[in-house]
Order: sequence, then structure tokens, then C-alpha cells
Amino acid sequence: MGKKKTYVEDIERALYDIKDADRSRYKSKSGLTEEIIRDISRRKGDPQWMLDFRLKSLEVYHSLALPAWGPDISELKMDEIVTYVQPDAKLAGDWREVPEDIKDTFDRLGIPEAEQKSLGGVGAQYDSEVVYHSIQEDLTKQGVIYTDMETALREHGEMVKEYFMTLVPPKDHKFAALHGAVWSGGSFVYVPEGVQVEIPLQSYFRLNAAGAGQFEHTLIIVEKGAGLHFIEGCSAPRHNVTNLHAGCVELFVKEGARLRYSTIENWSRNMMNLNTKRALVEKDGLIEWVSGSFGSHISCLYPCSVLHGENARCEFTGVTFASKGQNLDTGASVIHAAPHTSANINTRTISKAGGAATYRSAVKVTKNAPYAKCSVNCESLMLDDESRSDTLPVMDIEGKEANIGHEAKIGRISDEAIFYLMSRGIDENEARAMIVRGFVEPIAKELPLEYAVEMNNLVNLELEGTMG
Repeated sequence: MGKKKTYVEDIERALYDIKDADRSRYKSKSGLTEEIIRDISRRKGDPQWMLDFRLKSLEVYHSLALPAWGPDISELKMDEIVTYVQPDAKLAGDWREVPEDIKDTFDRLGIPEAEQKSLGGVGAQYDSEVVYHSIQEDLTKQGVIYTDMETALREHGEMVKEYFMTLVPPKDHKFAALHGAVWSGGSFVYVPEGVQVEIPLQSYFRLNAAGAGQFEHTLIIVEKGAGLHFIEGCSAPRHNVTNLHAGCVELFVKEGARLRYSTIENWSRNMMNLNTKRALVEKDGLIEWVSGSFGSHISCLYPCSVLHGENARCEFTGVTFASKGQNLDTGASVIHAAPHTSANINTRTISKAGGAATYRSAVKVTKNAPYAKCSVNCESLMLDDESRSDTLPVMDIEGKEANIGHEAKIGRISDEAIFYLMSRGIDENEARAMIVRGFVEPIAKELPLEYAVEMNNLVNLELEGTMG
């Protein structure tokens, strides 16, 4: 008998790894100095308060140490990272006005086609700047604002100032401070009271430059009784140097409002993904996170929901796939800060070829949150004996009459299940594929159609092996 081994192929990244020639109009010097921050701020035309905010964030950055937990990120050398790359393109509202090489990149990724078929508005960021933005006219007539952060800072400055980095303050951790100093690009969404945005809005972030960082800021405000589905996608080609993503997402869900935030993060294997996402949910509000983490060398990503009002709710659904050379540390956190709040966290992690996948969660129930309910379910599947999967939940319960549950399952594909399927005439490769597909199906069905297709392509089905 020869070896019995089924190998799960890596994600086919040819589409994502096509590099464009670097024709950037301007790049900042590598590293992080006051001179660089002032230069970025001047080029972006910041108001004085934003320049002051950036400089204060830089001070905070230098005063904070790297996190003492999580994956080892000591190989990140900020002195070698370029924090601002201005593409050779102006912001356009007509796809035909976007430069051909940039347009071709987004065409390959299906962004314009998706816009025409199923989206109410699209933003496309290339390196450090948004190069294209559009929103359907009927949404504008209802008072919906969907634009890039720089335009929002000029045209809705007081609203931006009221909310910007109040939910994720620079003192939160070192990379929040870094973001506050060098942020560029991103999306601003405002949905007025009672308005239901029936068609999703989408932003896509593409980092092309080698050795650069991307620091987009997403700020979404959904007013009382309003509703929105926002979709975010990210990718980058592979380079032989470290790239950094340290974006920030702040979501404000007001009384009785509903926000679904869907993300597929498909960075290349030289990316450090140190993203921060947080939602503040008021009385009777609902935040729904749908999260897929596939690319990057190292990821630290734990979307946080602060349930601030009575009866506020959170639903979190996530999948992580770690392969060779990847250490993906992902999860979620919830803070119950009001009575009768509830949360459901449901995740799947897959690891193969020596990849490491860690589920890390934190659930806190404060004294102000009697009758809080929270259910955490995380399942991990290892596809070989080289890979690693860890589950690290933290529960901090202060409130009375809380109902908190945690369930974790870690295992390998069952030989018995494979044997059963093969006894029904299914070959070994397809049997394993069926099990993997079934494992992530609860997550895939929560994604918008085009992202479910992308996820299935990413997880997928290229299984090959030999049986002797």
C-alpha cells in the first residue's frame, strides 16, 4: 500500500495576485515621524482639529508597547512601512473616468458588475485613496449619505468630528493610535431616521504597493429605526516584503436600528492584518456581523459589540481558513452594558498545511446588565496532523441573572465519516470536500450571493490525493 494522504490545495490566488505597475503619484517616506504626519495632513487638506488629532495620536503611538498577547508581530518594522501612497487618479463618480490600469484591477475583481446588478452604492479604494464612489439617486433623495471619508470631512465636518475615533480611541491600543495618526481613505455612511436602505452598499479596498500600509477609516451612523446592509471586501497581491493593514471601523446603531456588516478579508500572505472594528448599539438596536478571514500572514481581528441600550442585540457569524505560513488569530467580543441585552456568536475555523487558527473571544456582562444572554459556539476543523487550532474564550460576568453559554469543538475530519461516504459510492476527495463545505455552510448562507461564491472559491474544492 502506498501512502494514504489527501491534500487540500491552497486557495487559487492568481486573480488576486496580479500586480499593477506602481504608478503612484506620491509616496510618503517610510517610517513614522511628525514630519511625515504633517505632510500627509497637508496633502489631504485636513482641518486644524484633524492635524492636532493626528499629532496627538502619534504621541500615543510612541508611548504604547506592542500587545503582550496574540501572534508574534515582532517582524513588523514600522521604519520600513510607507504609510501613505497616493495613486495617480482623482476621485471619480463615473467609472469611465478611472485610469485604465486601476479600472482593470477592479474589473477583474467584479466590482463594477456587482454594482450594476445588486448594489445601491460602491466605493473603491486603491492604496491610500478612494478612486471611485457612487450612490443611487433615490437613496440621496432620502437623505442617505455615502461618500469617502475625505469628502465627509470637508462636507460634513461637524458630524465627523462628533463621532471620529470616539468608539475606538487612539489610547485603545498601539495600532489604534497608529491609525489615528496616518489614516487615509475609507467610507462614511449616514442613514437618516426611519430610512431602510434595501440594496446593500459596498466598499472594496485594494492595496497594490509593496511595503506599504493601508489605513482606511469606516464610519457608519444608522439613525433611529433605520436599516442598512454594508459590505466590505479587501485584497492585495503578494509581495516579498511585509505589508500592513491597520484599518478602523466604527459603527453607531441607534435606537431600534439594524445594521448588517459583511466582510471578506482576502489579503495576500505577506500582509499583517491588524484591524479594529467596533459597534455601539442603542436600545432595541441590532448589529449583525458576517466575517470571513482567509488571507494574510498574521491576522488579529476581533469585532466588538457594545450593547449600550436595553434590549440591544448582536449576531456574529465568522469563518477563518489558515494555511501554510498563516497565523490567524480571530474572534469576537461583546460588552453587555444594559438590561436584557443578548448576543449570539457562531464561528468556524479551518486549518491545514501547518497553518494556525486561534479563536479568541471576550464576553463581559457589567453590573448594569441584568438578564443578559450570550451564546458562544466555535467549531474548529483541522485537515491534517501538521495544523493547529486553539480556542481561548474569556467570560467576565458581573451582572445578575445572566444566561451565558460557551461551546467549543476541535477535531479532525472523521475517518468514519469518510468511510461512510465512500461506501455510498463517493470518492475520497469529494467526500472530504463535502465535509468541508458542510462545515462552513452555516457561514456561507449568511453572506451576500457574490461573497458566498467568493468564499466557496476560497475554501474550495481543489482536493487531490492518491490512494495506494
